[in-house]
Amino acid sequence: MRGWWRDLSDLVLPADCAGCGAPRTVLCTRCRAALSRGAARRVRPVPEPAGLPVVHAAAPYAKEVRELLLAHKERGALALAGALGVALAGAVRAGLGPGGARAGGAGEEPVDAGGDAASVVLVPVPSARWAVRARGHDPVRRMALAAARELRRTGTPARVAAVLRQRRPVADQAGLDARRRLANLSGALEVTAGGGRLLGTGRVVLVDDLITTGASLAEAARALGDVAPSRREEEREVRTSVYAAVTREGREERRSGTRPERGKWVHGAPERTAEKALGYALRAAVVAAPGDSFEINRN
Repeated sequence: MRGWWRDLSDLVLPADCAGCGAPRTVLCTRCRAALSRGAARRVRPVPEPAGLPVVHAAAPYAKEVRELLLAHKERGALALAGALGVALAGAVRAGLGPGGARAGGAGEEPVDAGGDAASVVLVPVPSARWAVRARGHDPVRRMALAAARELRRTGTPARVAAVLRQRRPVADQAGLDARRRLANLSGALEVTAGGGRLLGTGRVVLVDDLITTGASLAEAARALGDVAPSRREEEREVRTSVYAAVTREGREERRSGTRPERGKWVHGAPERTAEKALGYALRAAVVAAPGDSFEINRN
């Protein structure tokens, strides 16, 4: 009810631009342009946490962009979700590379037989339950829904799968350094019951509003890697059984030079990563990142 009332009030009440304060407009032309100024680029925090997927960001986290994200997240400016979603969709497209979601990147395998290589599944990083209650909405999920709409509008089938949840309480990240953020979030996320099945319907992209240390995205990627891809395992077991049966029938594949199947998932492997579970390199996209984390600024 609280979120519904905010949606209604945003439509009927006059407001100033959340980015710069320009009168009688929720988002002025200049601040809208700041969200998509130039192409989205890859970002890498320093130090880079282990397990962090490749991340692309739409804009530097500064000035108007910072104010827009804070207004949407903390002050309930829900009318900004559309513009923020458009920026997030741009970062998603940049991460998927030339051709968008229609194919894997260079050297990547396509989505397995259970999924659709032409579609994208956006998985939002969940907010803490107490934060959602305090804000009256989940800002990242709201932006993810807007990004999915924008991707569909521009020709890429996309949907949101909010399959991640917090398995234990975590402290407020504000004020924590990189090491403490990693410790705070370690093991904090898990995939909801049955959520793993939704991950096989397209290319999975983790989405968030902001990256600073990368701890949240690294933990989300770890949680996705813990999902046992039962459907893919069953398919590979069937193929292995068929291969063995044909061999017993005297086809002698080894002599003919047939290459053994190259699977991404190994039973009994000591570490399950998102890449092993999904069958291709996981990607992540955010609206904003600190300016010094953009690769173009590196020496």
